[in-house]
Amino acid sequence: MIEPTGDEREVEQTLRPSNLSEFVGQQKVVSQIELLISAAKLHNRTPDHILLAGPPGLGKTTLAMIVAQESNRTLRLTSGPAIQSSGDLASMLSALDAGDVLFIDEIHRMSRSAEEMLYLAMEDFRVDVMVGKGPGATSISLDIAPFTLVGATTRSGMLPTPLRDRFGFTAFLEFYEPGELAGVISRSALRLGIALTDEAVGALAKRSRGTPRIANRLLRRVRDFAAVNGHEVVDMASVRGAMALFEIDEQGLDRVDRQILRLLATQFASKPVGLSTLAVAVGEEPDTIEAVIEPYLIRIGFIQRTPRGREITQSGILHISSN
Repeated sequence: MIEPTGDEREVEQTLRPSNLSEFVGQQKVVSQIELLISAAKLHNRTPDHILLAGPPGLGKTTLAMIVAQESNRTLRLTSGPAIQSSGDLASMLSALDAGDVLFIDEIHRMSRSAEEMLYLAMEDFRVDVMVGKGPGATSISLDIAPFTLVGATTRSGMLPTPLRDRFGFTAFLEFYEPGELAGVISRSALRLGIALTDEAVGALAKRSRGTPRIANRLLRRVRDFAAVNGHEVVDMASVRGAMALFEIDEQGLDRVDRQILRLLATQFASKPVGLSTLAVAVGEEPDTIEAVIEPYLIRIGFIQRTPRGREITQSGILHISSN
């Protein structure tokens, strides 16, 4: 994958839609969130807690920001790995003002003690804090301001059932269709002042792996290629040249994707392979393969999961043999 630089993260921020009407794709989820926010305003209460589940890059963080914006509330951001104790969570919750939206990214990676504290906070807007140690320790109940929790996860199955059940609404974000990605690319190009042909937009959409974040990164790489080579308009020649330089084929597969397919087809002779074995063979973390690389390869039918491991399909073999 093409990783963003610090400057590119700033550009990504400028490309984020600021309200639901600007958000491209995920129309069912957008309509559902719009209903939740409208109902909360109608009854003068905080919106229900929202869980956003789905692969990386589909707009979970953007939707959390929009929930706060549309609700006219302050957004507080943190992540599961940053909350390693119940004390961390207690200090964060006690600092919230009434109606704040608390966004916890990668919520499945919170510590167990923090999860258990969150149950009570989500349901009754209070936390129990232990004071002292040993036999003299006592529990003090502290009320906290009503808030809306927006949790984001790429691994919803890792969330304990009691935590999942406390969300008033769970949205499952799906990969984008090429037509939706074309809309994302056209909108971003307009904001960045990039002139593209319709053919170039379609080619980039096809290579974006169903993910708006990747679509925007590819758009910037093609923009850079066109600028360096003196092309005023990004056309198919610019797309082909940039994609060849960054080793991204017509299906959006990069070098690591193709390495995985070749290993499955040749070294492992098309037999099922365990995730940890595959990770060692390509030099990637198992979590990266499972959460980032594998979902797209499964979606386009190039690999499949079996009880014995990952296995390349006939379509995957044909793709590798032609690239």
